[in-house]
Amino acid sequence: MIYPIARITLVPFYKLWLRKVEGLENVPKDKPFIIAANHSSYYDALLIHVILVPKINKKIRALVNNNYWKFFITKIILDWGECIPVFVGKESKEKNKQAFRKAIQCIKEGGIIEIFPEGGRSADGRLQKAYNGVAKIALAAKAPVLPVGIIDAHKVLPKGAMLPRLKRCEVKIGKLMHFDDCYNKKINDKLLEDITRSIMNEIAKLITQEYNY
Repeated sequence: MIYPIARITLVPFYKLWLRKVEGLENVPKDKPFIIAANHSSYYDALLIHVILVPKINKKIRALVNNNYWKFFITKIILDWGECIPVFVGKESKEKNKQAFRKAIQCIKEGGIIEIFPEGGRSADGRLQKAYNGVAKIALAAKAPVLPVGIIDAHKVLPKGAMLPRLKRCEVKIGKLMHFDDCYNKKINDKLLEDITRSIMNEIAKLITQEYNY
């Protein structure tokens, strides 16, 4: 059993702010995949793990901003979860290549990767423009993408808040997205943008929003 202590401590605690989950039947148990979700709160960070790990009994390795390794407590949590640091800025291009290689290797070894394509949190819960990293990893690893929509997480733990509010959020899991017809195409910015947009459009449908980028 993966994370036995967390299952009896963190999972029940986290679910205090969770109203409902839909679409668990869409989660594959026997294949590697990429989880792509919208991001509006620190509460999102562990929410998907709390919901999915007990179901699939596998670790989920998340791509996380390297700045969070600067703090003692978060460093312990991130290392424990085997998270992969990603870096901001053009000067970090080589480091991010290494991060992508780790993510791709994880998937090829049968693992699961979690990524928030928008990068930073949305203060009001509205979808922001996504980066193309999720598309790059999906093509390089030849992996399907599981879209996940999180509704009202920004009301549970708003940007800048230290403690959660008396609110609840919802999680909706979409159907697995396959990009087999793109594997033999020439990879360019347009292809990556198209794939990223298709993923974000699915997330938008789950949370009844529109992705306007």
